[in-house]
Amino acid sequence: MTRVIQFYNVGEPDVLKIVDVDLPPLAVDEVSIKVKAIGLNRAEALLRRGKYAFPPSFPQRMGYEAAGVIEAVGAEVQGFVPGDAVSVIPSLSMAEWPTYGETIHFPARYVVKHPENLSWEQAASAWMQYITAYGALVDVAEVTAGDYVLVTAASSSVGIAAIQIANMLGARVIATSRTESKRQALLDIGATWVVTSQGEERVAEVKAITGGRLPRVVFDCIGGEGVIGLCEMLAPGGVLIEYGNLSGENTPFPASLAIPKGLTVRGFAYSEIVGNAARLARAKAFILAALRSGELKPVIAKSFMFDQIVAAHQYLETNAQLGKIVVTV
Repeated sequence: MTRVIQFYNVGEPDVLKIVDVDLPPLAVDEVSIKVKAIGLNRAEALLRRGKYAFPPSFPQRMGYEAAGVIEAVGAEVQGFVPGDAVSVIPSLSMAEWPTYGETIHFPARYVVKHPENLSWEQAASAWMQYITAYGALVDVAEVTAGDYVLVTAASSSVGIAAIQIANMLGARVIATSRTESKRQALLDIGATWVVTSQGEERVAEVKAITGGRLPRVVFDCIGGEGVIGLCEMLAPGGVLIEYGNLSGENTPFPASLAIPKGLTVRGFAYSEIVGNAARLARAKAFILAALRSGELKPVIAKSFMFDQIVAAHQYLETNAQLGKIVVTV
């Protein structure tokens, strides 16, 4: 048996329970991993509240990210042996392969021997954020040296990943944040400028700091009516990439700006990369090389113990973190 985290009804973080379960037999294409650390994602809080892409089926387990040591391999698995230190690329089915547990089974095709310079916490935090940022900025927007890139909610793990990847590509980053308290940390991470103003004031500030050369790319997870202002800040021919809807509002199509400026307004999902073997292979190669060199370095906001999962989810929902929240096992 192994201890896992699951819940029996939707609600606040205290619905999460630690229970003992028997794992199913290891499939021929899976590996069994003794978990050392788990990376938390907002998707898991949404699932717990019954607001995710699929409804919970009780008792419901959860979790997209983890790192640990392989304990056993399936009969058809090649390239891994017990004792390997690995991290998992979040699968397309949290329900089928949840990671909130002391031992997990995971498809070998989504398992990576991560660089030795990463801690367990960093390894468990890497893949969701870097694949999302890579997919949007490299694969879709094709950011190059000299581009101006605006990143909203820049203190999130994906926002920080976007700052780091944009810097690798030679772009200049305008980071936005709701609070002045995160300004210096975002500058230290690599943002060229940090903007905390809102509405029309934000538009004017971005125009001022760029000297009239507007961003070609905006990477946004907020959505809602704010996209109008984001499109005002985009250069002609620019691209607005929406990868979330934290506002919870309907997001209008900004036709009055998109048409005369020739803008591209594009949704982006992590599954675009993970669901395509060729695109995923390119993403893995890019990210692994940058993790080894230190050009990409996961930022850990706070770490909790496995038995503190309720407190970890409470902190996740404060939106006070800068970087990734991790649970260690």
